Amino acid sequence: MSVLLEVRNLSKYFRVASGALHAVDNVSFTIDAGKTLGIVGESGCGKSTLGRAILRLQEPTAGRVFFDGMDITSFSKEEMRQIRQHMQIIFQDPYASLNPRLTIAQSIEEPLKVFQPKLTEAERRNRIEELMELVGLSRRNFNAYPHEFDGGRRQRVVIARTLAAEPRFVVCDEPVSALDVSVQAQILNLMMDLQKQLELTFVFISHDLSVVRHISDAVGVMYLGQIVEYADKDTLFQNPGHPYTRALLSAIPSVDLDERRERIILKGEITSPINPKPGCRFAPRCEYATPQCTAADVELEDAGGGHMIACVRRRELFT
Repeated sequence: MSVLLEVRNLSKYFRVASGALHAVDNVSFTIDAGKTLGIVGESGCGKSTLGRAILRLQEPTAGRVFFDGMDITSFSKEEMRQIRQHMQIIFQDPYASLNPRLTIAQSIEEPLKVFQPKLTEAERRNRIEELMELVGLSRRNFNAYPHEFDGGRRQRVVIARTLAAEPRFVVCDEPVSALDVSVQAQILNLMMDLQKQLELTFVFISHDLSVVRHISDAVGVMYLGQIVEYADKDTLFQNPGHPYTRALLSAIPSVDLDERRERIILKGEITSPINPKPGCRFAPRCEYATPQCTAADVELEDAGGGHMIACVRRRELFT
C-alpha cells in the first residue's frame, strides 16, 4: 500500500509577548492511502493546529508535508489552490461551517463552481442531488437553509460539500464532538462507508478515545505539541507504552459494571508551551519522572512493529 501523506518534522510556533508558543513541535508521521490516522490528546495540545498546518491553512514554521510525493510546503498560492481540490477539511461546528444565507444546494454547489467550472447548470444540479443522496439527505431539502436542520444533518451537508471537490485526503477536525451521541454514531458510520466507497484517506482529530478507536487504523497521541506515542490502533489500546497514554486510556468510561479499572489521576503543573525547556514535557505530571527525563529532549523510539514511544524509562517500566 502506498503512502499518500508524509509529515516530516512539522512545527508551528506563534509569536506572543513572552516568546514563541510551540503549538506543534517536530511532528512526523506517514499515512497510507485509504487509511485513517487518529490524533488524540487534551484540549490545547495542538491537534487542530496540526491539521491546519498540514493543509497550509496556517503556514508551518518549519518542516515539510509531502502529498502523493509532492512537497506542498514549497507550493505557491496558485499551486496550493489547485491541490486543495484533493485536500479538504471538515470542521467541528457544522453550523459555523455553513453560510446561513445559502441554501443547502448552494453550499454544495460552491466547490463545483470552483473546481469544475465547465459543468452546465443542469449537470451541477444532478451532481448536487447525487451528493445529497450519497450522504443520506433527501432531495426535498434541496432549497432548505442550515437553520432548518439539526446538527447531524448539517454535518451531512458539510460532508457533501467536502466530497463535491472529489478529495483524496480529508482532515476531520473533531467532526462529531458537537453532536449528540446517537447522531455521532450515524456520522461516524457514514464517514467509514464513504471512505471505503471513495477510497478516502483521513486524519481524524478528536479528544474522544472511544470515537478514535472506532474509526482509526493507527493513532498518534499528542501532548503539548509533540507526538509522544504512535502505533496501530490495537497495539496502542491494548499495550500503551507512554505514561500519558495510560492516563488517557484509564479515563475512558466503561459500561461494564464489573470491570475494575485503575483510574490514573494526573497531578502537578502543566509545562508552559511558551519557550519550553529541553526534556519531556510530561515530566512535571509523571509519577515515574527522574532527572534523566528533563536532561534533554526525548525522541520517539521504535518499541517494535512500528510502535513508537517517547519515554526514556519505557523499557524499564512497561516491557
